[in-house]
Amino acid sequence: MRIAVLSRVFSRSGGGAESYAVALVEELAERHEIHVFSQQSNQPVAGVGYHRVLCLGRKPRWLNQLVFAFDSWRQTRSGFDIVHSHENTWHGQIQTIHVRPLRLNLFVGRSGIGRLLRWVKVALSPRLLTYVWLEAARFQARSVVASSENLRLECEQAYPVCRDAVAVITPGTHVAPDGLSPTQARQQLSLPVRARLLLFVANDYARKGLDALLLAMTQLASDIELLVAGNPKTAPKYRQQAQQLGLKERVHFLGSVDDLAPLYCAADCLVHPTLEDSYAMVVLEAMAHGLPVVVSGPAHCGISRQLVDGVQALLLADPKDATVLAVRIASVLGDAALAARLRESGLGFARQHSWREVALQYEALYSRHQ
Repeated sequence: MRIAVLSRVFSRSGGGAESYAVALVEELAERHEIHVFSQQSNQPVAGVGYHRVLCLGRKPRWLNQLVFAFDSWRQTRSGFDIVHSHENTWHGQIQTIHVRPLRLNLFVGRSGIGRLLRWVKVALSPRLLTYVWLEAARFQARSVVASSENLRLECEQAYPVCRDAVAVITPGTHVAPDGLSPTQARQQLSLPVRARLLLFVANDYARKGLDALLLAMTQLASDIELLVAGNPKTAPKYRQQAQQLGLKERVHFLGSVDDLAPLYCAADCLVHPTLEDSYAMVVLEAMAHGLPVVVSGPAHCGISRQLVDGVQALLLADPKDATVLAVRIASVLGDAALAARLRESGLGFARQHSWREVALQYEALYSRHQ
């Protein structure tokens, strides 16, 4: 098939949604002719056609989203068997939803005057009006896919007309072959060789729980250090926060990282105390590298619906509770038998979630819409 894929930022370092799109394209490109339409890309997949979509400027974001939608529509109106969008666009037979619908936050649970006032707010805001219109349009697609069960339920709450019509295709992973030893990885990355290292990966530090994690660090032994990988935009704020907490020498801000594999090899535990995450691909990837995981429970994180506390990972009922978070981290780092069980069960879970299986599910959807 000749497939057009729409993703504004087509790069593994862009975030979970962007990594999902890249990994899926990588798998599909082995069997299909893939063309990626993006405004920004480091062209991470070989053998794929890359097409630049018009960008008048990244801000205001709502206007850029509208420009992307129109120009990607113009470029993909013909010549493709399937148009698969990972963005807010009205076109594309397949729409993959990666984040909570805006309509859920705006309108669900509101009635009467409260709901009317929200509509007035939308009508008076070009930003909200654009997002609400584009989102409603994409839910008219022939196939809507949610990237987690949590997200499917939210989509059906926001758009009851889609109830029972939204498919779920969760992210996949590749179980890593034996790679660098922890010592080799740390030396390669110029990280402390003897410390016990926690790994935190996120582009939105606040939403993914870094505040609670820094507080938890103050309750942990001094030989435990933290690696923070992801968009460095808010790093200065958190660097100052770490300094105020007396953690300046124990927290390492690494910025955006395209290849997380060496970090997974270097770390002793992934910590993901997210406040809200549709799925959390980083958790699955960490498990695929044999890394024990401490992660928020199913009320906050999509992947945790599939996990059992104490089996594949340690789950947090309240990710804001820094004391409990510190206790759970200490239990992983201080109990070798527990860490080994988490590694083994996590690897078993990862093996059941391959990108090849994800691609096969999408191919089944594509064949229905040719």
